[in-house]
Amino acid sequence: MYYVPNTYPYQYHYPYYHNVPTNNYGRQSVYWNYPVGVEYANKFGPLRAYNSDVRILLKDFGAEPFAVNINEATKQNNTYRTALWTGTHLQVTLMSLNVGEDIGLEIHPNVDQFLRVEQGQGIVQMGKSKDSLNFKRNINEDTAIMVPAGTWHNLINTGNLPLKLYSIYAPPKHPFGTVHVTKADALTGEGRNDHGNEKTNVSGRTPDEWIKYTEFLVNEGLEDVKRGINATHILQEFILMGVLVGKGYSPEKAYETVEEWERTGVSKLLQQSKKM
Repeated sequence: MYYVPNTYPYQYHYPYYHNVPTNNYGRQSVYWNYPVGVEYANKFGPLRAYNSDVRILLKDFGAEPFAVNINEATKQNNTYRTALWTGTHLQVTLMSLNVGEDIGLEIHPNVDQFLRVEQGQGIVQMGKSKDSLNFKRNINEDTAIMVPAGTWHNLINTGNLPLKLYSIYAPPKHPFGTVHVTKADALTGEGRNDHGNEKTNVSGRTPDEWIKYTEFLVNEGLEDVKRGINATHILQEFILMGVLVGKGYSPEKAYETVEEWERTGVSKLLQQSKKM
């Protein structure tokens, strides 16, 4: 009799799953991705394989605390793009480029990007102009790439294996739960997120998630109504708070900031409208 030791010495194996049923995920887009043996019934069907002892559940775990073997997750991903973690200020996606495929020349005006190659080889090009990509480097396994916001860039698979990498966007670039099975899906805006075929593109959150996220501000606004504060002042304050949330402030921080503007007199207009 042979004993095979557990290759993962941690007491808890989350998010690694062993012999987990694969037919009941609710509305969550779930992909059991592997380097080979992938099967799917239709364009957006679940991807599964059965030739590995370790199963990493590939879905968007943001914005909850999360830890994963990113090397294994990246190598097991077979989709062009799958969001693994989408938070308020950054997002992690897994990517797989077929032989000869590229990401395509693109630019993110307000997003810094970090990429790390876990398998394959290729070329990365960058530049301030799409007609002048004066930065060019060969890339392979373990190469890290930093793309400053406002930089044109492209990544090309020049090897004979899929080029597998993960990408970190700050702030998030794609909607929560994004899955693009192919590059064509990404170019046409098709794909799935964790809400079936619902298409959203609101800085990493669905409309309902934004409503829950800003519930604190709604409650504070209702309290102002109860206190008899005039509607003009309430609208001014909470529109400003919404703008700050859109700039990356938490709802609580946005509330404190606007209230400080009024209290200290930084905004004389807020002080005036409160006295109306």
